[in-house]
This record gives sequence, structure tokens and C-alpha cells, in this order.
Amino acid sequence: MIKNEAITKRSEDFAKWYTDICKKAELMDYSSVKGFIIYRPYGYAIWEEIQKYLDAEFKKSGHQNVYLPLVIPESLFNLEKEHVEGFAPETLIATIGGKEELEDRLIIRPTSEVLFTDHFRRVINSYRDLPVLYNQWCSVVRWEKTTRPFLRGSEFLWQEGHTMHRTGREAKKEALDILKVYEGLGTKLLAIPFVSGEKTPKEKFAGAKNTYSIEALMPDGKALQSGTTHYFGDGFAAAFGVKFLDKDATLKVPHQSSWGVSTRLIGSIIMVHGDDNGLVLPPYVAPIQLVIIPIRVENSGDQKQIDRLYRRLKTHYRVKMDDSSKSPGWKFSEYEMKGVPLRIEIGPRDLANKSVTLVRRIDSKKTVVLLQDLDKVIKQEMKEIHDLMLDKATKYKDEHTTVTTKFSELDAIFNDKLGYAKVMWCGDPKCEATFKEKFQATIRNLPLKQVPHDDSCIVCGKKAKKVALVAKAY
Repeated sequence: MIKNEAITKRSEDFAKWYTDICKKAELMDYSSVKGFIIYRPYGYAIWEEIQKYLDAEFKKSGHQNVYLPLVIPESLFNLEKEHVEGFAPETLIATIGGKEELEDRLIIRPTSEVLFTDHFRRVINSYRDLPVLYNQWCSVVRWEKTTRPFLRGSEFLWQEGHTMHRTGREAKKEALDILKVYEGLGTKLLAIPFVSGEKTPKEKFAGAKNTYSIEALMPDGKALQSGTTHYFGDGFAAAFGVKFLDKDATLKVPHQSSWGVSTRLIGSIIMVHGDDNGLVLPPYVAPIQLVIIPIRVENSGDQKQIDRLYRRLKTHYRVKMDDSSKSPGWKFSEYEMKGVPLRIEIGPRDLANKSVTLVRRIDSKKTVVLLQDLDKVIKQEMKEIHDLMLDKATKYKDEHTTVTTKFSELDAIFNDKLGYAKVMWCGDPKCEATFKEKFQATIRNLPLKQVPHDDSCIVCGKKAKKVALVAKAY
């Protein structure tokens, strides 16, 4: 593997390493508007693969895609007080239309609960109209003071699901079912072992009764919230006057959920899997799964054979053939940096032997493969690479999750060993605040699988109520 000198070593400066990859791998560029990035084709293609996976999963369970406006009238936005208070510091507001000041200012959507609930008021009349299962692919704007590509931006791409249900049980089940879809996205596409759990009351989404999250652990020991689902109860619906005639001929208020993941997932992929040479992309999400690099091919007959191979593989995989005049060494380094999972090296000698050399990005393993066996071997390699990447990330997560009952051990966990501290918590917000005050850490979530390891709160010593996962975070 050729060392890419343009990329800072992870061990030297993790933040700089991350930014180097974002730029060098041509995932994004900075725009003329501070905090707003340009998604370049290679970066956007990763998002497209995430979209394809999730869109198919959502449609399996009956969800439909819709699109609602970019702007929300401020008078409408103010109908749900708790929600407004949560987002007010982050909103971008349009005050002038054409040359006239707007009487009812327009909020550039930071999220769309308000618009969806207002729409539901118009289309829901009877229990026969429920459930309503909608999803939207769009961008949102949150006026962030500090930004970092993909991880935190003033505008980002995401999907946001919004659903209405006849009962609270159904709406809460929806939130938990989508959480499982997000877990599957991690294990089946991204090779990232998310930890699922419920957010504390302090950390839940503005206006929600319950918020659930998937958390990913980064190599610098920090957690990254990678997606959330929410059960709202009937609060939003009641505030907006949404009612339906139930089976018993009485008017009732429906229950609501919402859920979303964003292009923050691209940041997860970069950090969890990348190395000093650049990206290492899981094969099922990689925009280019295979790159074919002809070596010293001058005979037109040989080139025609390679062209046939390219067309054959392209029917099953996302393939690029680089037959440019650049040196093979430059190409090897370039596609390693871009994280392409498999490289096919082929030259006159290979063609004479009816074989190619297959090189894996993850570990530089080289295999000579007969052309007749190539399709079968590539399929096997893709699965093996994905499994190896998931196993490696899972091992790191497990080795950096420390179960402890001693408050005195937390400093070493967060600053030396790095990662999660799994602790017992009494539920008191004051004890929760202590993690932030002492260690700049937060309760990431309360794991869905609660397996208590003590009966006392790690902070105050009182009776513990929940197992909590605590970490520093992005």
C-alpha cells in the first residue's frame, strides 16, 4: 500500500485527518456561504446508496414518499411551544419577499413536524384514514455556529419520516420499528454496529415523549449520534387540531411519530473505517466497488478483451475502468485513497493466462483469479470484506465499552481508554449534568437491552433506575 503524503496521519491530528480525506477524496467542497458545503459527485453517490437502501426498506412497510414546502409560516411554527423553544436558536428566517417585508415571517425548515401536522389536519377524518405513513427526502437548515463537513452543517441532506396512528401503542411501535431499520442499515450496508437506546428526558427531541437513537463509536473515542426516532404522543396533533372519528363514533386525537437520518452517516463511514491512506469504503455502499487498471496494454486485441470484461462486470457491480495515461502506481494510490474496495490489475501476461490480479483495499491482500471464476470470487470477496469491516468495528466498540460502578474510574475511561462508560443512573438530571460538568461527556442513550450490573447510581449512590451509556460526543 502506497502512503498518501497529502493526508495527515490519524494519530497526529484526527480532526485534520478527517478534513484531509473529505477534501482529497473529493467528497465535498466549501461553498461561498459559511457553514454550507457542496456535495461533490463522489460524496453524493455515497448518500444515494444510503437512500436506495432506506427507500426500499421504508416502502416494504408501506411508507410513501412526499415533499412539503421549504418554508414554514412563523405563526404556524409558534403553535407548538416546546418544539419552538427547542429550535428557535437554530432557525434561519426570511423576512423580505421581493421588495416587501413579510407580515408573517417564513422559517426555513429546521425540521418538518409543523408542516406535516398541519397537512394531516386536512387529510385525516376517520380511523379509516390511519395510519398515515409518509417519508420525505430533503434538506434542512440549522444555523450552526461551528461546522464540520457532514458531521455538523448549516444545511444538510436527510430523510424525515412522519406518521400518524390511531393509538399511542401503534405510534410508539413505529418509532421502535424504524430504529431496527436503522440498525440494519448499519450492519448490512455501512458495516457499523450502532448502539440503540432511549434518550434521557433532557436529551430528547423538542416536543417528543420518547426519543430513541442509534450511536456509533469513533476511533477517537467519541460517540456520534447517527439517527433518531421519536414518539410524540398526541401533543402535536392536539396543538394543530388534528382529529378523527374512531370506530366507536367519538372524535379522538391521533398519535404521531417522526424519524430521520442524515448525511452525518457519511462522516460515520469516514471515521469508523478510514486509515492513514484515506477512505476505506464498505463494498455495498461504495460508489465504485471495483476499479479495473490495465497495465502495459498496447495490443488492441488485449484492450478489446479488457473492454468486454468491463462490460460484463458492469452488469452486476459499480465498476470504473481507468485506462488513462497516468502511471499504475499513481492509480493504485488514488483508488486506495478513494476507498475503492477491490482493484483489478490486468495486463498482457494475465490475459495470456486468462486471469487477473484482485487486490483488496482493506488489507492489500492479492489474489490471482481465473477470468471464468471472477464473478463468483468478487461476490465472495464483497461479503468477506463487509464482514471483516463490521467485525473490526464491533470489536473496537466492545473493547472500548467499559462497565464500571466507580465514579473515580470515569476520567480514565473518557480520556485514556476512550469510548463508552456503561454505568448505573438514578434518573436525576443533576447526576446527569455531572457527567458534562466533570468530563464534558453526556448520556448518549439508555440501551434498549437493560442489563443492570449494580443497584446504585454511579454519581450519588442512590437507587439506580437505568443502565446508561456515557461518552464524549460530536
